[in-house]
Amino acid sequence: MTRRLILNFPEKIVTKPITYRLIKDYDLQFNILRAQITADVTGKILIEIMGSKNKIEEGIKFLESEGVSIQEASKDIIIDKEQCIDCGVCISICITQSLMLDKETHKLIFDKDKCILCGLCQNCCPMDAIKLKV
Repeated sequence: MTRRLILNFPEKIVTKPITYRLIKDYDLQFNILRAQITADVTGKILIEIMGSKNKIEEGIKFLESEGVSIQEASKDIIIDKEQCIDCGVCISICITQSLMLDKETHKLIFDKDKCILCGLCQNCCPMDAIKLKV
């Protein structure tokens, strides 16, 4: 089983090796898709976590007991087809190549599985047609 989670670390635990414990104690694998430490020393990580359903649930309970707040991360961006003009600006900025133009129709295509929800496409869209759904 694979899930995408957004982990929010409060200042008091940002230096603890909590994600290491997910591997060691709960036999989970994960891929850090995006990480950020803010000026007030809180942390936010977008991870894709892999393991059995039970182990993932146990790992989530552990994280919550340590003070980490957890949100499910959607694998989605919303593209308003009414506003999008298929200009391709978002394609050039997409680091995972989850956005592309269809070779026949020249319409924008979004591959959810490649997206890491970085928000670069949303920031560069001249028509404001892309929204992150998190």
